[in-house]
Amino acid sequence: MAKEEMNKDLPAEIHEYLSAFQNSIGPVDDMLATMMSISGNELLQKLDPLEQAKEDLVSASTLNSMFWVCLAPPGVNPKEHPVKQELERIRVYMNRVKEITDKGKAAKLDRCAASRFIKNACWVPKPKNESKVASKGKSKK
Repeated sequence: MAKEEMNKDLPAEIHEYLSAFQNSIGPVDDMLATMMSISGNELLQKLDPLEQAKEDLVSASTLNSMFWVCLAPPGVNPKEHPVKQELERIRVYMNRVKEITDKGKAAKLDRCAASRFIKNACWVPKPKNESKVASKGKSKK
C-alpha cells in the first residue's frame, strides 16, 4: 500500500525514469549474482592472463565509479577528489589492454607470399646472350 501511495505522489516522468532504472538493474543484479557464486581465485584460475587483467580492470573501474557516485550526495566534488586520478589511471591501463588485444587481431604479414608477389610483379630483363629464335622455340606453360 505504501508503494501505491508513493506512485501516486510521483510525477509520471519520474515514475518512468525509476521504472527504466529498475529494469536496467535487473541484468546487473543477475550478472553480479553469477560472479559472486564463483570465488575470485577459481575465476582467475580459469582465465588466461589477458582475461585476468581485463577482469581486474573492470572490477577496479566499477568500484571507483561507484565511489565517484557516492561522493556527490554528501557535497564532495568528485572532480577534485583523488578518485578522479585513480579512474584516469584505470582508463590508461584499459587502453593498454585494448591495444594488446587489437594487436593480436591484426593481420599478419606472410613474408614468403609478399616476396613472391613482388618477384612476379617486377619486370626482369632478358639476358643479352639469349637469341630471339631460342625464345620462340620454348613452350609456354
